[in-house]
Amino acid sequence: QVQLVQSGGGLVQTGGSLRLSCAASGSIFSTNNMGWYRQSPGKERELVASMSSGGAANYVDSVKGRFTVSRDAAKNTVYLQMNSLKPEDTAVYYCKVDIRGAGAQYEYAYWGQGTQVTVSS
Repeated sequence: QVQLVQSGGGLVQTGGSLRLSCAASGSIFSTNNMGWYRQSPGKERELVASMSSGGAANYVDSVKGRFTVSRDAAKNTVYLQMNSLKPEDTAVYYCKVDIRGAGAQYEYAYWGQGTQVTVSS
């Protein structure tokens, strides 16, 4: 059984910073891509940032230079450091990790429970 547990998030003023964490636990053989998505009311869920197992990072244009994704392979954890936050960053943030479970032939995408990030103007 594999699960993802998110932490972090909350309410911050414009220009502030927050850090999100997402830890995978259970019978894990390997992790591949780890990333963060967000969804605000009335909008589709969008990819914010991701990092491959090799460390290559990818960002949506709107967060480049402000957000940083990182991962700790030993802890099966992915982080999202968010700086210079703007009201338009307000959304529920979800982590997604591609995991091959112990004894599994294929990897599957697992999602975190979501965490609210609210940026006040």
